[in-house]
Amino acid sequence: MSTLASPATADAAPADSGFRAAVRDHTADLIALRRSVHRRPEIGLQLPQTQAAVLAALDGLPLEITTGRSLSSVVAVLRGGLPGPVVLLRGDMDALPVTELTGLDYASEVAGVMHACGHDLHVAMLVGAARLLSGVRDRLPGSVIFMFQPGEEGPGGAEPMIAEGLLAAAGEHPVAAYCIHVLSAIEPFGRFSTRRGPMLAAADTLKVTVRGAGGHGSAPQFAKDPIPAACEMVTALQTFVTRSIDIFDPAVITVGSFHAGTAENVIPAQAEFAATLRSFSPATRERVRRGVLDVVHGIAAAHGLTADADYVPGYPVTTNDGGEAEFAASTAAELFGADRFAWMANPEAGAEDMSYVLERVPGAFVNLGACPPGLDPMTAPLNHAAQARYDDAVVPDGAVLLAELAWRRLSR
Repeated sequence: MSTLASPATADAAPADSGFRAAVRDHTADLIALRRSVHRRPEIGLQLPQTQAAVLAALDGLPLEITTGRSLSSVVAVLRGGLPGPVVLLRGDMDALPVTELTGLDYASEVAGVMHACGHDLHVAMLVGAARLLSGVRDRLPGSVIFMFQPGEEGPGGAEPMIAEGLLAAAGEHPVAAYCIHVLSAIEPFGRFSTRRGPMLAAADTLKVTVRGAGGHGSAPQFAKDPIPAACEMVTALQTFVTRSIDIFDPAVITVGSFHAGTAENVIPAQAEFAATLRSFSPATRERVRRGVLDVVHGIAAAHGLTADADYVPGYPVTTNDGGEAEFAASTAAELFGADRFAWMANPEAGAEDMSYVLERVPGAFVNLGACPPGLDPMTAPLNHAAQARYDDAVVPDGAVLLAELAWRRLSR
């Protein structure tokens, strides 16, 4: 069982950053920023109001700022007063197409749009980290890239930001990358958690159209009914998982949409379904891709039908570097106490496009419990729920951890 910082990964702490004391001067502004962003959520890749709020919050800091060409991103570079490497810190900014039902006095003012995943807190934390690190710029040995990213909830903002030069923004490729994601449930308030290796799943989509020949429900022998074949495919996909995928490198297949027919006595010409495919390693992801296509086409052929099967790749596995996960864990425990950190036994089956950054830069994705006091984390509404609530008292601690990770990593 590993300790929080093994001799192989522990580093001597640099001179005191003073971030925990310094953040007090920014806390009120950061929480006000979070609530302002929460009131005016935006979805997708174009977030003009959120981008403007970030730019205003960064105004006056010694940063080199660029905005995205194809999306409303913000990339800010802080160049330290001493030579050194580059570290990247990321915060996503987009909301979800959800109607808010929290009853908060700063609830969304945009119909059908809500910061149901806590990205408004991420914005405030990353602004806070930029302010804290700017305060020690003269002593900072290296540079920090602050990545304010749209579109995490879809269609994905990390890839276009990388294509527009994110990883070269400071002139050198980052040696490490970190981000924090808040949780409205599961984790208790204020507890950080992470794990080595796979942190979140790859998420792909399977869209299937089974094609037959329509007819009268009283005479199926004169038609080619796609519904039984499509139903067989749904159950066979579950059998495929249990009989073809290693239980120690698992996959999850969920058919979330199934549509066929218009009336009880009409055999339709086609049936359609769609599934989400989750996996935790590139090898299992490829095995799932090949296997689901074989299942669909094989069953269709057995019924004398055809099937169009469209496999749509989504975000890859979000994988933490082992050493960087150890470093993030030891830093959190030293800053806030051992009781404020816990290792995760298993990865999450959600997906994240921070995965594209971590494919190119060793780093760590860290969770932070933000369940409001008074709610049981095990029964509180989950991220993405219309009732999901996040206590913004965690914002200063998130800002401190991000800043401290950059400070210590550059100070090695």
